[in-house]
Parts: sequence; C-alpha cells; structure tokens
Amino acid sequence: MAKILIVDDDAAVQATIKLLLERVGHDVVIAGDGRKGLAIFESDQFDLLFLDIFMPGMDGIETMRRVHQQRPLTPIILISGNPTLDDSVKGPDFLAMATKLGAVSNLQKPFKPAALLAAVTACLEAAERPSPSSTPATDASCP
Repeated sequence: MAKILIVDDDAAVQATIKLLLERVGHDVVIAGDGRKGLAIFESDQFDLLFLDIFMPGMDGIETMRRVHQQRPLTPIILISGNPTLDDSVKGPDFLAMATKLGAVSNLQKPFKPAALLAAVTACLEAAERPSPSSTPATDASCP
C-alpha cells in the first residue's frame, strides 16, 4: 500500500485520517505543521500528502509549493475546515484555489470517511497512470 504523510495542526484530524488510512493498509506518518511536514517529506519518500491549508507557521499552500519544487509529481490533497476565511464575507475559495495551484484534490472538513478513502484511491491510481504531459492530475476527482 501507499506511504502517506498527513500535515495538520489538529490532533483529532490527524488521528482520524491516520486511523482510516491504516485500517485499509496504508503506512501513515504525521506532522503537526508545515515546517515539520516539509522536514519529514525531505527525509523520506511518500506516495501522497494531506496538507491542511490553515496552520500556524508555514501554511499548507506554502508547504505544497515547497514540496512541488522538490518533487513536482507528488500528489497532494489539501484539506480545510473553511473554504474561505470568513463565512460572512464572500471571499476566495481557498480549497478551489489550492487545486488550481497544484493540489490533485481537496476535502472540506468535516468529511465523510468514504469521501476521504475515495479521494485517496483515485489520487493514487491517477499517480500510477502515465500522463502524456508528465504532470499530476489537477482536478478535484483525480481522474
């Protein structure tokens, strides 16, 4: 199965994703922020990353940018509890923006276990298929 890195500052989210992924046989490593996640990423090989968008220190967007500088074909699923900063103001949709900036998929918290597992399966399968342009899939369904 896949080796997956989860980078999220919420311990409950970390534990939930880790449990779901380990139950289906994946090897999971956890980091509590972008800087730690990047250090772990640089020291090992991962098949897939989960990055929370809003974290203290280095956010998920910056972490994704740095990951892609080193290994541009690494698939990343960005997650967030809020697609926008403020629900009362029509602001940018950060999950959609993250996908445009290179995430292969995104999930809004709270997500259903089946949605998380489906996204993982689709992204891992897409990463295994040869791409004519040699770039990762960029839509939310990881075709």
